[in-house]
Amino acid sequence: MTKSPRQAEKPKASASPSPDEIEAIVSGRHPDPFAILGPHETADGFVARCFLPGAEGVSVLTLDGAAIGTLACLHPAGFFVGPVSIRQFQPLRYRAFRGDVEWSVTDTYSFGPVLGPMDDYFVREGSHLRLFDRMGAHPLRHEGVEGFHFSVWAPNAQRVSVVGDFNEWDGRRHVMRLRRDTGIWEIFAPDVRAGSAYKFEIIGMDGTLLPLKADPYARASELRPQTASITAPELEQVWEDAAHIDHWSRIDKRRQPISIYEVHAGSWQKREDGSFLSWDELADRLIPYVTDMGFTHIEFLPISEHPYDPSWGYQTTGLYAPSARFGEPEGFARFVNGCHKVGIGVILDWVPAHFPMDAHGLRRFDGTALYEHEDPRQGFHPDWNTAIYNFGRIEVLSYLVNNALYWTEKFHLDGLRVDAVASMLYLDYSRKEGEWVPNEYGGRENLDAVRFVQKMNQHVYGAHPQAMTIAEESTSWPKVSHPVHEGGLGFGFKWNMGFMHDTLSYFSRDPVHRRYHHQEITFGLLYAFSENFVLPISHDEVVHGKGSMIAKMPGDDWQKFANLRAYYAFMWGYPGKKLLFMGQEFAQWSEWSESRSLDWTLLQYPLHEGMRRLVRDLNFTYRAKPALHARDCEGDGFEWLIAEDMDNSVFAFLRKAPGEKPIAVIANLTPVYHERYRLNLPVAGRWREILNTDAEIYGGSGKGNGGRVEAKKTEDGGFAAVLALPPLAVILLEPEA
Repeated sequence: MTKSPRQAEKPKASASPSPDEIEAIVSGRHPDPFAILGPHETADGFVARCFLPGAEGVSVLTLDGAAIGTLACLHPAGFFVGPVSIRQFQPLRYRAFRGDVEWSVTDTYSFGPVLGPMDDYFVREGSHLRLFDRMGAHPLRHEGVEGFHFSVWAPNAQRVSVVGDFNEWDGRRHVMRLRRDTGIWEIFAPDVRAGSAYKFEIIGMDGTLLPLKADPYARASELRPQTASITAPELEQVWEDAAHIDHWSRIDKRRQPISIYEVHAGSWQKREDGSFLSWDELADRLIPYVTDMGFTHIEFLPISEHPYDPSWGYQTTGLYAPSARFGEPEGFARFVNGCHKVGIGVILDWVPAHFPMDAHGLRRFDGTALYEHEDPRQGFHPDWNTAIYNFGRIEVLSYLVNNALYWTEKFHLDGLRVDAVASMLYLDYSRKEGEWVPNEYGGRENLDAVRFVQKMNQHVYGAHPQAMTIAEESTSWPKVSHPVHEGGLGFGFKWNMGFMHDTLSYFSRDPVHRRYHHQEITFGLLYAFSENFVLPISHDEVVHGKGSMIAKMPGDDWQKFANLRAYYAFMWGYPGKKLLFMGQEFAQWSEWSESRSLDWTLLQYPLHEGMRRLVRDLNFTYRAKPALHARDCEGDGFEWLIAEDMDNSVFAFLRKAPGEKPIAVIANLTPVYHERYRLNLPVAGRWREILNTDAEIYGGSGKGNGGRVEAKKTEDGGFAAVLALPPLAVILLEPEA
């Protein structure tokens, strides 16, 4: 008979291990229990050895229930050994007795490994792109038995066990097998069911028992304040989004209308008792709202598991686990599917820059700086009191790249907005001289981080062309949104932080002073097409004492609303994709807080409802008019009409696209009403006023041009129209012919 690989690797053993080996097993200090426990072949046949704490007697069964032996107790802690009538290695079950109590245990040490040599090879090479299917906890039918396979990377540990409510959190019962070539520990735990809480118990290389660690690859977690990982079934979702995926896979996203509604899932709305909505409840409320408002995408602040609510998810301890705050992972999959069925994309804030220092998390995972740098000048983030990933370590890079692929594949995400990219790119980010370590060339650039983001972008776009990646990058690092093969970082888009900063600075000023800050509006066009930009009015602008958008605006209430309406219309006319944080679409007065719902009752007041209606109309106008979106990222889609009228604080520009009607965007950013303002236009004839932020339906004064203006030929051969420019307002004009 030909032996299986599992048989071949086990030499004949003595019937009973030494007293020292038995003591090591019962004390949980043996580094390789597979060498001791389970079935073993001896010169006299097979013996079985098991460690069953609390048992007084043990008999051995095959999987089909046939009795094959009775074991003798060699240690009162529960170590048993004895001959079994089997002819080859096979899984065993034990029937344990204590008094009149009886229970059954399937022997985890009678099963072979699950991971194989090819896994080892790809892990060592750093090219394993299915780690999320191999690492962590996965349901498995292995050698005829249902259970869960656990695996974790801890190369410097003396011993690793999986502990949970299935083994009374006893680290002696499921000590894992070390794959020495990779430093990965694995074990198949028979009879473990989905929904079980578990962690890893690790003894460091110095013999220290570490705090229990959550699974870095866990696909589900307990609800805070509990911190255990949860065994989860494989995600099952009947996807109904083939048309959506196909559309976004084929088109050039730079030339599509993209208007993003940024949402914190925990505070958009809450239940009456203040608790979180589930994903299904969010789907019932949020998807219709976003669809009606005309946004094309929802971008969630991080939803991966995190222990501390006020971190908003940006200090995550479970990159692979959708937060238990909103239900099971399947609920999030249903939410994404529901969005796709009505044409809404879903973007996830993703945080690969740093991780929190919680004891159950990645920090000094196996007793050493495994995921982070040992040197705090490289591995500690002073701004956030967090640890920085060691991007130069191939296993860490693979962990993060696989996470990006996990979200885009398993949950069909349309994009990842990558947080704090600048903090990754610069070794001296938020550090003084002498507090950072230069790169190999003596520079401040984090070359390992550059290679990481390039590799991540290449794999995401290569495997999931429907998805896009967006960098929150606040410096002038070149070619952030250029392809890797052209020397870029490979992101699809970059947040335009300069636009946000300059325009908010301008609009927050009293209009009487704006003439002296004209360049805060015009300067951005010098670099507006150097990257593929998203214009972000994000959560960061309405927290930590910055006030809400409406509160930033100067003047009395009427002027505040007029200013904000003008700001939004200017932004929607400006080149670049759009992003607006929840609550700002109806001008919430209070600063955002993650602890409470948005102030939806404000919509009963005309000025707030008018603001919401304006944002809705801006979205649908932006989507319906290719001139406003088809050349968002290209210079030939923009032309100044008026850039130097600082005395009146008037700006006008043209948005264009090949073969499409141009759109003229005219902004009067003072309270002065101009009844006859002359504006040069590119073609003669009637121009229709397609949007006016001063319209009464938006809460304005109702001043305008009666719906149309006439552009007539001028003495110099051009064309000009005489317009009425409402106070603190933006109008959009389109030629009728």
